[in-house]
Amino acid sequence: MISNISLQDLDMVEQVWLLQHLAFRLEASAIGLTQIPHLPETFESLSQSEETFYGEITDDGDLLGAIAVAEDSPGRLMITRLMVQPDHLRKGIGSRLLRHVLEHHPHIRHFMVNAGIRNHPAMELYQKFGFDPVKSYMADLGVELLLMQRDG
Repeated sequence: MISNISLQDLDMVEQVWLLQHLAFRLEASAIGLTQIPHLPETFESLSQSEETFYGEITDDGDLLGAIAVAEDSPGRLMITRLMVQPDHLRKGIGSRLLRHVLEHHPHIRHFMVNAGIRNHPAMELYQKFGFDPVKSYMADLGVELLLMQRDG
């Protein structure tokens, strides 16, 4: 079941933090990074985030996947994080989370996301949901990212 994640729930913050680290390592490997950069976010900084988080959570309270969004300007929503537990990849969790965001923000004119060009599963997911390339750019450690947009 997909529901809002309260960043005041310390157990949920810990689960998001752990998921983020697992997903980050997996993505770093997928895009060919030999050195995995340090993620500076702490439990405290995550709990203070202004992003809105949604998660697929089991009846037992286990977080299987999460998506975070932030409205960076009126009518424009940035998908800032999309992550799925490695043991639950290819089960439709990412699609359900993305669909949830698209359906529950009817006032949004533009949905935006950055994806690693070499992260083929992420690129395929966003393209499947109608995201189109806007521009590519180089990020830290020589990672090429693609800014993608979907009109609401």
